[in-house]
Amino acid sequence: KTTKKEGSLMKDYTEKTIFIGVDVHKKTYALAAICDGVLVKRDTIKADPQVLITYLKKRFGTGTIKTAYEAGFCGFYLHRALEAAEIKNIVVHAAAIEVSNDRVKTDKRDSLKIAIHLSQGRLKGIHVPTVEREDQRTITRLRDTFCRERTRITCQIKSLLYLHGFIPADDKKRASEKWINSLSKYEMTPGVKFAIEKFVTMWIEFNQKIKEIDIELKSQAIKDRATDVVYQSAPGIGPTSARILANELGDLQQFENERQLSSFVGVTPSEHSSGEHVRQGHITKQGKPILRKILVQAAWTAIRYDKELRFVYNRIATRAGCKRAIIAIARKLIGRIRACFVKETLYEARDLPKVQCLPDELVA
Repeated sequence: KTTKKEGSLMKDYTEKTIFIGVDVHKKTYALAAICDGVLVKRDTIKADPQVLITYLKKRFGTGTIKTAYEAGFCGFYLHRALEAAEIKNIVVHAAAIEVSNDRVKTDKRDSLKIAIHLSQGRLKGIHVPTVEREDQRTITRLRDTFCRERTRITCQIKSLLYLHGFIPADDKKRASEKWINSLSKYEMTPGVKFAIEKFVTMWIEFNQKIKEIDIELKSQAIKDRATDVVYQSAPGIGPTSARILANELGDLQQFENERQLSSFVGVTPSEHSSGEHVRQGHITKQGKPILRKILVQAAWTAIRYDKELRFVYNRIATRAGCKRAIIAIARKLIGRIRACFVKETLYEARDLPKVQCLPDELVA
């Protein structure tokens, strides 16, 4: 059935659901629309949320519109614009979309694949943070960027010092303001001195910016004290780590279970099984690397103060090695933190059950 509208024949989608797959790029949106299992429209439009909304309302406004696109560089601005226009949208993880063996990959095919999976109910949307949480997250991510830049400059300084014989190859001194100031004691040629001074200036600038960010994070922590207190109650998690975890993961209520949380953080082992053979490989490493770094560092501290975690670590390390064991502890640690949020309690170190108690020399 078609209707005459604005001088053109438009299809009537009354009481029908139209599934739209959107392949998002910087300059264009590639669209594919499916209704009743049939591809009804394909198009490429300008990458602008309002242009997309106008396009969808004009062509499919008489029906129920459902859209989906992959999470990526565009963030959640498009999602919020679609939801505000009463268009039901989900943002999906790119890894959650099935990959075919087809060697041809184009924007049109990607949008069609999203539309097909959406129409068949095979896509699940990721958690979309609030505008406030996303705004706070910007600060901690900026800190991580500046820390990596400071580390890069440190490596360049040490490389230059080693190149000219000022430090040995196995120098393990940590970069600090005291170490940076001590570089002036070396007698350098003019060219090397000029280069070191420029690197030192950059290092000091980034170090100062990180201090300013830390002050801002303290302000965030005061406003978000309820979340911070729970994270900091866990062993090995300090104020900065707690802020990063809080901004990236929130109060963990969006995760239905511990397995879903571990998968999001990327500390679950990959698996390649067939028949009776079960093969587990390295961890998936999904999510932000900074989260895994914090959890692993906290896990090393946790096994010192939590006897139950220390027992689990020793048991796994005996048969699988220290690296796999500490990843398992990191997985258990974030799971316990989630339980604290669910039960509205603080983290408490656990002792070994009496049936599992071992002599201290075996547990240590």
